[in-house]
Amino acid sequence: MIGGDTSEETDFGFARIPQAEKRPRVQTVFDAVAPRYDLMNDLMSAGIHRLWKAEMVAALHPRPGQVLLDVAGGTGDIAFRAAKTSGAGFRASVCDINADMLKVGRERAAKQHLDDRVSFVEGNAEALAFPDRAFDAYTIAFGIRNVPRIEAALAEAHRVLKFGGKFLCLEFSVVDVPGLDRLYDLYSFNVIPALGRAVAGDADAYRYLVESIRRFPRPDAFSTMLRDAGFGRVSHRLMSGGIVALHGGWRL
Repeated sequence: MIGGDTSEETDFGFARIPQAEKRPRVQTVFDAVAPRYDLMNDLMSAGIHRLWKAEMVAALHPRPGQVLLDVAGGTGDIAFRAAKTSGAGFRASVCDINADMLKVGRERAAKQHLDDRVSFVEGNAEALAFPDRAFDAYTIAFGIRNVPRIEAALAEAHRVLKFGGKFLCLEFSVVDVPGLDRLYDLYSFNVIPALGRAVAGDADAYRYLVESIRRFPRPDAFSTMLRDAGFGRVSHRLMSGGIVALHGGWRL
């Protein structure tokens, strides 16, 4: 940019691009992988992503009458898990920028007879089309690193939560086990793009997803971002040797 000003730039994998370009690029990535997204999650993680999501839902502690907003949750995984364990009166809204992912989610909801409890809305995490203090809980799983302005998304999460509402974010983190970090890098940069090419027909999309993990703030830095957004009782818990972290906070 002119004069070296990068204030309006953001990460797209290892590249730096104008902020305005990230959202359409991310949409293109998920357009390409939507039909095989859930299958790829199983293959890439050997099914362990299911355990990570189960831990997130356990921390959410779904209850009867709870109103959940699940952001970047297009295919409905977190919302469905929460709905099945919550009890009567639970409702969830899944918000995602990608229409193809939402289409998959709606089809899954109908097959699981959850379409009366889980709704799907196309929307932007940085500018949610929901009123203030509308939700008891906000979840986002493996999605916040794709947001161009994370600070804006956190501010919106804080805005739409009721007082005492819970924020939970499941996201890839930094491997903290010696030796495992090198194996993880070899697997991430070699096997995952190859799987993406073979199964989803798009190696570049999965190469971006791997690179985006490496650009996401470390757990302590992300905790600081949560506090700056106004959340209290902020915490994080590493899982699977630091491959993922479960971040939490409360709208005080």
